[in-house]
Amino acid sequence: MTPENAIKWMSLFNDKIQENKAYLSDLDTPIGDGDHGGNMARGMAAVMENLDGKNFASADDVFKVVSMQLISKVGGASGPLYGSAFMGLTKSLKAGDGLLKGLQDGLEMIEKRGKAQVGEKTMVDVWTPVLDALNQGSLTADMIDQAVEATKDLKATKGRASYVGERSLGHIDPGSYSSGLLFKALLETEVLNG
Repeated sequence: MTPENAIKWMSLFNDKIQENKAYLSDLDTPIGDGDHGGNMARGMAAVMENLDGKNFASADDVFKVVSMQLISKVGGASGPLYGSAFMGLTKSLKAGDGLLKGLQDGLEMIEKRGKAQVGEKTMVDVWTPVLDALNQGSLTADMIDQAVEATKDLKATKGRASYVGERSLGHIDPGSYSSGLLFKALLETEVLNG
């Protein structure tokens, strides 16, 4: 992945976060603090500010900036989780591994940081099937939507949503929704075709 592609991906992700800011917070209101949209929008705005007009030698340099900004600017659990994911991606790319390995390392960092696994109504429930599909070369926007939608039927046992227990049923997990936006932006970057 080139630095230009990395910036394009983050720019598309930022656009999606800003467009869906209110919806992300609406998703977060019944099962969390209601601030996921605002937090992610602030974090991604800071990311773009720090990427704008700068030259980067490699994609891992881009993702290191993304990681640091999300950790420092996004409140709640999302900042550390997304920041950890991008740190995993950064380290992999720096070591000469490809994007898929980097995303897998990012998922492992999320699982470690959030102590989460599949079925607990967290972003892991989107990252895991998406990476499986990526590895098979079969990722589509519809498949991403299905993975996000599937979190509706899960009972939250991790994160803030776990405090509402049964009442978390019937609600899409906000972190899963924003993760869906991340992967849709990746599809639109068209780096997966090569």
